[in-house]
Amino acid sequence: MFNYLKYFLYLLVTLPVIIATTLGGHWMWYGFLGTLAIYIPGDLLLGDDNEIPQYQHKGFLDAVLFLSLPVMLGYWFVFIWHAAAPGVDPMGYGAWVFNTFGFDALAARDATTAFDYVGGFYSAALIVTTISTLVAHELTHRTWDAKSMFVGRWLLAFSWDVGFATEHVYGHHVYVGTTEDPATAPRGRNVWKQIAIASWETNRNAWNLEKSRLTKKGQAVFSLSNLFIRGQLMSLSIAVAAYYISGWKGVLFFLGMCVGAKIMLEIVNYMEHYGIARVIGQPVQPHHSWNSNKKISSWATFNLTRHSHHHAQGEVPFYDLKPYQDAPMMVNGYLSVIVLTMFPPIWNKLMVPKLLEWDRKYATPEEKLLAGKQNWESGIPELMKHTYGYQPPVTGNTARA
Repeated sequence: MFNYLKYFLYLLVTLPVIIATTLGGHWMWYGFLGTLAIYIPGDLLLGDDNEIPQYQHKGFLDAVLFLSLPVMLGYWFVFIWHAAAPGVDPMGYGAWVFNTFGFDALAARDATTAFDYVGGFYSAALIVTTISTLVAHELTHRTWDAKSMFVGRWLLAFSWDVGFATEHVYGHHVYVGTTEDPATAPRGRNVWKQIAIASWETNRNAWNLEKSRLTKKGQAVFSLSNLFIRGQLMSLSIAVAAYYISGWKGVLFFLGMCVGAKIMLEIVNYMEHYGIARVIGQPVQPHHSWNSNKKISSWATFNLTRHSHHHAQGEVPFYDLKPYQDAPMMVNGYLSVIVLTMFPPIWNKLMVPKLLEWDRKYATPEEKLLAGKQNWESGIPELMKHTYGYQPPVTGNTARA
């Protein structure tokens, strides 16, 4: 039974955050600090999840995924409700809380400070990523199932990133580990630069993929047949709903959620693929992604941590992914590594040995040459010593040799 219940972990975080958001004030920090307090020590103390359970009731696990849409809608409403003008109670939520629990949520909301809302936006970034982006990632891989695609795309609409459903499956999974993949950061690029580059290029790629699909079918690019355009309209409809609930401040709150979730997504992509080298056209292998089998991270992300198997076989559902213990491993669980990426000097110190091990243990001769080029161009002295036969161009850069 536990092998089923463990995937409800996201609810154990999300539902208390909805309550904490309702309470307002310093409780707005709960989602961010509470998640850190659960995930990071949990990964350190509980170790790896290397089990491969045989599930007999897979429909129950799919239901867990679909449940995230109403949960996301509920969290979104409570967060947007906070943006309403003082004394205004959209849809009578504050009155319902008072009549049901005796707590004056309206007064607590109106007393919430700007500092408290900083915590609220940090919390929103984590929660939207967990119950929206990560679940949508699983569902939108099921391109053969209309119900999964419908729910997955609407989940992505809450982070204004429906284009991810197209670019991730038909772009990222094809070009992962190559220079053609904007989600694969080269060695030496810091996470902040990667977020900006990947955010722009993944949306551009999503548009171009959809444009190419429609052109081949002889359909108009600028029409509702365009899934990218429809995705923008889906998110726009949520923004309109936010305006109806709480005015322009509600729209700003929604946009803040979107920005935070997009940043989190690109950080996760960054740490999953940083510095990996693959020859374009060669099959995607388990060593073309960084893996992690930490228990809390695995359960909370629907086995996204088993990323090596996911990229080797992208159509495999989350409950059938294998841990691949011999794959390249991250330095720790997901949330820990997310924090580490934000400090480039620490990140480089930890990743240089990992990258050199990848070169030595996993890279094919062709990949090793590509890795050597990345090492030279990284500007990191410890990496630049290892070019593996790559000949740097004769420019001013050779002065660094």
